[in-house]
Amino acid sequence: MESTQGKLLLASPRLADPNFAQSVVLMIQHNEQGALGLVLNRPLTISVRQACETTLDAPCEADGFLHHGGPCEGPLMVLHGNELAKDADVFPGVFFTTEKSKIESLLKHQTQLARYFVGYSGWSAGQLEAEMELESWVVVEAAPDHVFQDAANLWVSLMRRELLGQWIDPARIPDDPTVN
Repeated sequence: MESTQGKLLLASPRLADPNFAQSVVLMIQHNEQGALGLVLNRPLTISVRQACETTLDAPCEADGFLHHGGPCEGPLMVLHGNELAKDADVFPGVFFTTEKSKIESLLKHQTQLARYFVGYSGWSAGQLEAEMELESWVVVEAAPDHVFQDAANLWVSLMRRELLGQWIDPARIPDDPTVN
């Protein structure tokens, strides 16, 4: 199966796992050893600054809410647009970091292109491929806007575009179908 790294996985209605109901997962890594992704549309109720105040002694200028990246525990992770602070490329313009010193640097310098995650979505070797065969996920191309913009209706808008877009120009599909 082709790697999904740098793409979005949209949870299909067939996916039975409640951890992923209506989720949009950005795939950070996908190879023969397994896969790792971050759920983009699960903001928590705690801001990044509040989390920093309770857990770090370092200054924090980051705005926005902390996000729940998935059901697996892990270190603080950041998707961002600062190439100098990257641990890995996700796709052009979007980078991934888990290294503490780089994250502290990102926290000190306010940037619009950063999203902070606790937890991640992980699959063992062959597990994601088996879910794909069951049509549990819809794979779509990712763009920086998907990562850094408000994700409130991300799943709905991407599913609408992906499923209806083959018959209707996606630009003509209203955000609210009741205005039709």
